[in-house]
Amino acid sequence: MRSRLCTWLLIVVSISLTPASAAAEKEFGAWWYDGKAELNGYRLTVSRYGETRSGTSVMIYVTEPFSESGRVKVNDHTKNPEDTFGALKLNLVRDFQTGIYDYNTMVSTFVRDTSFEPVKVSFTSAEWCGHVYEELVFGQHEVRGTYHSYFEGESGAVELQYPQGGVAEDNLFILLRGLRKDYLEPGESRSVDYLPGVFHSRLAHQELQWTRARIERAVETVQVAVPAGGFDTVLYTIEIDGGRTGSFHIEASYPHRIVKWSLSPDIEGVLTGSTRLAYWGLNGEGQESHLDQIGLGQ
Repeated sequence: MRSRLCTWLLIVVSISLTPASAAAEKEFGAWWYDGKAELNGYRLTVSRYGETRSGTSVMIYVTEPFSESGRVKVNDHTKNPEDTFGALKLNLVRDFQTGIYDYNTMVSTFVRDTSFEPVKVSFTSAEWCGHVYEELVFGQHEVRGTYHSYFEGESGAVELQYPQGGVAEDNLFILLRGLRKDYLEPGESRSVDYLPGVFHSRLAHQELQWTRARIERAVETVQVAVPAGGFDTVLYTIEIDGGRTGSFHIEASYPHRIVKWSLSPDIEGVLTGSTRLAYWGLNGEGQESHLDQIGLGQ
């Protein structure tokens, strides 16, 4: 079944291309349509309740067929191909301890695998005080969704405009990787409408609102040493109105994995390991040993 879906995705993106874009498409297809997911493990540092916490994170990138109308993964793409497009999904898991109790969070970001425009972001947080769930659906001109919280007065509908060229913070983990082409050229910067990440908004108990940010790419590559090894990286920095900042060290060579990242004042992650696996089939006893490949084994 997975093989058929990957073949379908290849057909979807087989369009008229220039030689340069055809080469990029070939590289993209060879990596992302092989029937596997990319798994990246991170050592995490999180600021919570005024103290620095240690935790772990996993970024799970995978392609899948997606419903335009339902904004969910499609089980059988042959039933309604006109309503189905190829999506690149990132499940970003962040787990950390705060004293006696822990936080288990995940952000799922879905983008079109051709333009990398976001189509849906969902967020879950489970800790000993309760649950939070948020879902955002990106239309052509608006962002609509719902927020459910165990805190009084926080639950309700989310309705925002979607300014042209606006960047969602959660999409930076895909957009800045430059999987088909670089987001910026060396030394280039760009000012954009910016939607803070759902993880940050939850921890800060802030209502989601668009703001402005400046994204800049360094002129030269930067050498970075992390638990996964040494990497030549492309450095992007972000300055967000209100004082927040961020940085992303992106592996210079393909597949341009995120080697190190931070978004103030909440969090920083450093790469501990990376692999490609059909992880959905690795659910038997003993197969947790594969966590060693992303540096998160026991």
